[in-house]
Amino acid sequence: MSKSSKLFLLSVSGLLVVFVIVGSLGVRASSKGDGAYRQLNVYTEVLQRIRTDYVEDPAIQTVTDGALHGLLESLDANSSYLSAAEYKRYKKMSEHRASIGADVSKRFGYAAVVSVIAGGPAEKAGVASGDIIEALESRSTRDMSLAEIHGLLSGEPGSTVTISIVRPRRAAPQKITITREVVKEPAISARMLEGGIGYLQIGDFPKGRTQEVAGKLKELQRQGAKKLLIDLRNSGGGEEAEGVTTANLFLNHGLIAYVQGQRYPRQNFNAEPNKTVTDLPLVMMVNRSTAGPSELVASAILGNARGDVLGDKTFGSGSIQKLMEMKDGSALLLTVAKYFAPNGKAIQDAAVTPNILVPDSADEFASPEDEPGEEAPAETPKKPQKDEQMRRAIEVLKNLDRKPS
Repeated sequence: MSKSSKLFLLSVSGLLVVFVIVGSLGVRASSKGDGAYRQLNVYTEVLQRIRTDYVEDPAIQTVTDGALHGLLESLDANSSYLSAAEYKRYKKMSEHRASIGADVSKRFGYAAVVSVIAGGPAEKAGVASGDIIEALESRSTRDMSLAEIHGLLSGEPGSTVTISIVRPRRAAPQKITITREVVKEPAISARMLEGGIGYLQIGDFPKGRTQEVAGKLKELQRQGAKKLLIDLRNSGGGEEAEGVTTANLFLNHGLIAYVQGQRYPRQNFNAEPNKTVTDLPLVMMVNRSTAGPSELVASAILGNARGDVLGDKTFGSGSIQKLMEMKDGSALLLTVAKYFAPNGKAIQDAAVTPNILVPDSADEFASPEDEPGEEAPAETPKKPQKDEQMRRAIEVLKNLDRKPS
């Protein structure tokens, strides 16, 4: 048997293994559950046609790797296939503590900046929430899994990475070189506003954030806060568990969220009265860069009618991935469960829609496929934008005094 034939059979066998895995995870056809295997025949025939009829001798390994990447990414943005070489790099890069200081997901098929950490390398380099990373080290992010993108954005402290970003009304991608740093999560910002309003701005949700939030809430109440304004805008990272426990600070009863998957038993997260810190009236502000743990907090407040959620529809992120190593050294990063809001909607699919919609003054997320528009002249000064969401939130809180109890 020729070397190319052996490689072809090995590639088809690899696809068969993946289809068996997907089938075991619950891919079912309408006719007796054999749809996945019928589809495998199509894949096999396509590969055979490529091998025999393509204009030149194809690199079958590249073809099948591309098929496996597409198979996993067609499920959702967080599921990824990593070839043996990619998985080896991923494990090595996962050990690095330095990063660009940005939460990145996939949008329009490309990497998208969900939020940036204040004072981090990305913000210093001019990267903003909503930017689309069209290329990473001259490679299109459309051809990369999210796991690989995360791995490449991390590295040794002091090392650099070059990205090409797309923004609304920009004629061409802009190349930016960022120096990776060990990024420290910004502290929580808390202060008193007029009218007895306690303002609390929460960035990301690293481990231990709930205790910090609890401390700030108690401090604001000692200072005389009668109402609360919680700012979750541009808060896109952290641990979902911290989002659940933070929501409990405002709730003394009710369902905060639940997590469930096809083979992941449903787990409810219910509010525990002894963990509640405040029952003050509140408004939470969110925007398109509110994601993950922050969405759990906002959806819990909204779902239990605990307060108002004001701003823009959130990003939509909240799932659990499982790493599965393959015998050939490759790996699957597969979404096995999703977080659901009290109303039963998956946050990753439906996001969180505020009950008081106030558009963000920032530009919309760009798309690499958008038609290029005219770029504003560099010398044209930008007018300072008023924070309409903040103004409206304060107005809502003040009007609570006028409403009958």
